Amino acid sequence: MIRLYLLLPLFFLCLGGMAQTYSIVIKGGHVIDPKNHIDAVMDVAISEGKIARVDKSIDAGQAAQVVDARGLYVMPGLIDIHAHVFFGFENAYSNGHEGIVPDGFTFRTGVTTVVDAGSVGWRNFPLFQKQVIERSQTRVLAWVNIVGGGMRGENFEQDTADMDGQMAAEVARKYPEQIVGFKVAHYSGPSWKPVDEAVKGGVLAHVPVMIDFGSSKPPLSIEELYMRRLRPGDVFTHCFGQLWDREFIVDTLTRRVKPFVWEARKRGIVFDVGYGEISFAFSQAIPACREGFFPSSISTDMHARSINASMKDLLNVSDQFLAMGMPLDSVVRATTWNPAREIRHEELGHLSVGAVADVALLNVRKGSFGFFDYTGRRVEGTERLECAMTIKGGRIVYDLNGIAKPPVLPRPARKQAPALH
Repeated sequence: MIRLYLLLPLFFLCLGGMAQTYSIVIKGGHVIDPKNHIDAVMDVAISEGKIARVDKSIDAGQAAQVVDARGLYVMPGLIDIHAHVFFGFENAYSNGHEGIVPDGFTFRTGVTTVVDAGSVGWRNFPLFQKQVIERSQTRVLAWVNIVGGGMRGENFEQDTADMDGQMAAEVARKYPEQIVGFKVAHYSGPSWKPVDEAVKGGVLAHVPVMIDFGSSKPPLSIEELYMRRLRPGDVFTHCFGQLWDREFIVDTLTRRVKPFVWEARKRGIVFDVGYGEISFAFSQAIPACREGFFPSSISTDMHARSINASMKDLLNVSDQFLAMGMPLDSVVRATTWNPAREIRHEELGHLSVGAVADVALLNVRKGSFGFFDYTGRRVEGTERLECAMTIKGGRIVYDLNGIAKPPVLPRPARKQAPALH
């Protein structure tokens, strides 16, 4: 009879052989990682929620889960720096019906991080933290509105007495991991106070500001905004908007980007799409792209109305820039590494070893596709991006076609009822 203790070394040897080095290995995908200058077919390994290895060939046998990414693009999780996710029942965007629940609209488009753009103000940020940030799987950050109550409605957002850079800075210092900067939005008067107070807060808290440059008659000068009011690193959103009560970046007579806009870019002003419902027009974007003036970052301005209009989602907005001649690697940069730097969260937006394992796997469908803006102008394209899988923090949170082996099974949120037979 063989004594059991003699079998123990063999048992532990077999047990060691069964151990897996990686939680996930993504095989055979075309990796685009702008920060690390990778644009090639590579394998990606994930372990303990981090990127563990990026190499030409990684043994799939070392992984608990394997993803066949052949024919797909593999890139960092997408970052949408202009969204409205302060959902609720009280107002419009601030704890209101125009805000959307992030998890329902992010992972299925490859987005792992969204930044709420001013829905929440410095006064009601704690509610936003509890109601949205803490309840979302999506990473939710915020540009805090310089108006204390955020986007509560037209009258509240015109109250310059509620615009306080000092108070905004104090709140930002209290929540440094969640607040990326300050937002100016929807103000329609002739005063520079909203911008000046936001920049004041930015200086005190050492964060950038995002400007939705409001309506005024006559319009305030965007040249003064760029050259005298903002700092390098501050963000001008809705950069391809063409509304009747705002100045725009492309001269509609010459159909050329205004010279001072190029100078502003050299100075470090960030130009963000912020597509929205009526804040993007092909009449601005097409001539700008023709000159090579592509956006620094592509974002959606998603809210309850824009998601069902011409905007739809971040991939659809990206498709439109592909159709206007923006190269795919530039589109990836404008939805990953560029926005990560703009919000000063450089731990995101790349696939460096040791980085958080946020990964998007996209398919590029070929065909004939149509895109339109709020004016009804239509542009045709030959490519449409489709999200095949999203990985957030090393866990597969969306798998369109079941390409993970073994498959991803749901985690029940509560005790399940017994199955019926």
